[in-house]
Amino acid sequence: MATLFLTLALSACSSPEGQAGPAPDDQRQLNDAAAMLDANSVGLNAVTSNESTP
Repeated sequence: MATLFLTLALSACSSPEGQAGPAPDDQRQLNDAAAMLDANSVGLNAVTSNESTP
């Protein structure tokens, strides 16, 4: 029974042959999302420290 479960679990995780990554439309959407995140990011030098001055 455990062998059957293991076989089914491993076969469910494998990808169909010929697909080595996201589809072109998915890749475009991922690139667009990464560009939006980069545009909204803050540079490390722009961040102030958490120390307060008395």
